[in-house]
Amino acid sequence: MYWKDMWHFKNSIEYEFKYKGKYGAKGEKRAKRKKATPEQIKIQNQRNREKNVRRLIKANFGENDYWITLKYPKGTRLKIEDVKKHMKKFLDKTRKDYRKRNESFRFIYRMEIGKRGGIHIHILLNRITDADLIIKKNWEQGMTDFTLAYEAGGFRRLAEYLVKPPIDGTDPEGKAARYHPSRNLVRPQPERKEYTHWTVRRLIHEGPTPTPGFYIVPDSIVTGVNPYTGMSYLHYEEVRIEKGRRQRE
Repeated sequence: MYWKDMWHFKNSIEYEFKYKGKYGAKGEKRAKRKKATPEQIKIQNQRNREKNVRRLIKANFGENDYWITLKYPKGTRLKIEDVKKHMKKFLDKTRKDYRKRNESFRFIYRMEIGKRGGIHIHILLNRITDADLIIKKNWEQGMTDFTLAYEAGGFRRLAEYLVKPPIDGTDPEGKAARYHPSRNLVRPQPERKEYTHWTVRRLIHEGPTPTPGFYIVPDSIVTGVNPYTGMSYLHYEEVRIEKGRRQRE
């Protein structure tokens, strides 16, 4: 028996077929279980973080929202605690400006320390009228760079960036590498169904079929055998086909 989990977003659907219980699916022989190595666990945890943040982004932001770099003057060196104070002031003022316009303020940000110790902040936030002017006014520490989420590589690339490990030696306590989402973000939950018609191994062999009006993203298809259960799994994503171009997710 398998779970079929589906995450529905505005322009895409993500699927996960995974083993449900203690016993093998009918018609499928369990592979020999192997103890996962620390490196395998580390890689899997990183993939899970990327997946969770990608879904969080897709549930709360659009391709025309802003991906912004908040900068400090070249050569500036600060403690993380000082940067956090600057961010709190910036977020409080920006939230207030959004509220004046009857708009909610949604964001995910992450601080980053460069190889030479320089600090900057990347923030994804919902775009409203005059958002660029609001951001430039409220970030008092230096320059700002603006890019649309779509132009920055899409939601998958943004998620990978937000949770990527820090450069070795630049953040020994892990204080800068954490991503910070606003509390008002929607936390997506899957639609879950039992999958009993055929085994995942058969689905892997034949390949998934896209929903009408969607296409399957080729590099999103991930198949394998779970080392803990010895059973097959399948993950993939399909994206809505838009007139003139394909939606980039």
